Amino acid sequence: MSSGQMPPWLQEQLMKLQQSQQNLQSIMTQKQHLEIEKAETEKALEELKKAGDNDAVYKHSGTVLIKSTKKELIDELEEKQEMAKTRATVLEKQETRVKETLKEQETKITEMMKSGSTSPPPSEENPRK
Repeated sequence: MSSGQMPPWLQEQLMKLQQSQQNLQSIMTQKQHLEIEKAETEKALEELKKAGDNDAVYKHSGTVLIKSTKKELIDELEEKQEMAKTRATVLEKQETRVKETLKEQETKITEMMKSGSTSPPPSEENPRK
């Protein structure tokens, strides 16, 4: 093996690391979109609560506006807020898990490279851990 080539097991670990980095980026993007959605929903609720009980209110459905009641829209927006909170919690947990995985993968790769070994490390996939 020439000195310029990486062992296949190291290439595999680097690919796993890259995939984890992409997963983290995806989670961060989803969180960003969720934050925007939450802010828009909060603003809509504020404006809706300013409206009088007998004022005409409309909701957006596809490319049309549909007449609705203030109470119905408030209920829908509050439900949307609750769903966003739940989604945010799930994304936080996913982010934490992926960051832990990234840290473990980086440590493993660093150890592999320090050892300078051309053979794969012993398997750590013992189901009895």
